[in-house]
Amino acid sequence: MAALIEAINIKRKMFFEFEDTPYHCLDVEVSTPTARGGQTLVRLKMRNLLTRAVFDKTFKAGDKFKEPDLALSPASYLYTDGDGSHFMDQETFETHSLNADMTGDALDYLVEGQIVQIQKFNGNPIGLQMPQHVELSVTYTEPGARGDTASGNVTKPAKLETGLEIKVPLFIKEGEKVKVSTETKEFAGRA
Repeated sequence: MAALIEAINIKRKMFFEFEDTPYHCLDVEVSTPTARGGQTLVRLKMRNLLTRAVFDKTFKAGDKFKEPDLALSPASYLYTDGDGSHFMDQETFETHSLNADMTGDALDYLVEGQIVQIQKFNGNPIGLQMPQHVELSVTYTEPGARGDTASGNVTKPAKLETGLEIKVPLFIKEGEKVKVSTETKEFAGRA
């Protein structure tokens, strides 16, 4: 049997199961009453891992949740078509198809053959877990001209191999690989 987690013990970035659905905790707020006999309440900002919906819900401190049957398995990105995005599990060599709701904005960072983690709930794929940074090639950017720093604007737009456009420093040239943060969609350094 899965372990039980009390609401008061849930922290940011933890996973828990509520009403037979897996959730990811995005934020926690604990309110302790000043009056005697008052109950401590825990307000959770949580994401439903099946529907991707985000909402706030308040629980009593003693409410208990099951630990969800979540597993991560490495998979390589194959391609995307009208049926969704296709990945090959690196352990079982099965092909998994994920729809656009499950992949979210991950396609901005995916190139053929890239290894990502597929998140599974009770053995079924429900989404992707992207690395914090990915390395992508710059396919187009204007050359940086000397003296462009006078305005204080020391970045320029660059188009990456996936079609994503980000701001990069002036010294980045076409063909270079750059690190991009998957959380902020920002330049994180040269690769």
